[in-house]
Amino acid sequence: MDADYYAPVLKVLTDHTSFTIGQLSKIKESFKIVRLHKKEYLLQPGSKADSLYFVASGCVRVFKIESDREVIIQFGVKGSCVSDLQGYLGKRPSEQFIQAIEPSVVLQIHRHRLERLFDEIPPLERFFRIKFENAHSELQERHLVNLSRNARERYEQFRNKYKDLEQRIPQYMIASYLGITKEFLSYIRRSH
Repeated sequence: MDADYYAPVLKVLTDHTSFTIGQLSKIKESFKIVRLHKKEYLLQPGSKADSLYFVASGCVRVFKIESDREVIIQFGVKGSCVSDLQGYLGKRPSEQFIQAIEPSVVLQIHRHRLERLFDEIPPLERFFRIKFENAHSELQERHLVNLSRNARERYEQFRNKYKDLEQRIPQYMIASYLGITKEFLSYIRRSH
C-alpha cells in the first residue's frame, strides 16, 4: 500500500527529468510518509519550515491569518508540492499553516536530505530549481490575476486549475482563495 503513495511523486519527477532506477530508488527512500487526519496541521506559524511536502493522496491547504481572517494561498492536491516557500528558502520559521482538508498522505523530505541528494543525483537539483522557478512564477501570476481579473474570471480559473476540488472542499475556503466572500461566491455560482 505504501508503494502507491510514491507513484504521484515519481510521476512528477519522471515527467520532467530522466533518472535511473537506482536514482529513483534513492529518492524514494529519502521521503518520510506522513498521514494526516482531517483538519490536522502539518505546519504552523513559528515551526521550522525545513521540509517540502508532496501530496500523495487527499487535499491540504496552505494559508495564513491576516487581519483576523484566513487567506488561502494554495491547495495541495495529489501530485503537488506544498511548503511555506518563503520560510523554506529563507531558512526562517514558518509564517503559514498547512492543514489537511480531508484525510491525506504527504511525503516529506527534509532540506538537509534533499541537499545531500542534490550532490548525489545532479538531475534532481535541476528538477527542483525548475520547480521553485515555476512556483515563484505561479505565485506572481496569481497575484496579478487577483489584481487584474474580476471575481467571476478568478472563479473560472480556479475551476480550470482544480477540476474536481470544488465538490470536495467547503465553499468558504474557495471564497478565501479567490479573495471574495462566500455569499458573493454563491451568487457567482448561481448565475453561472
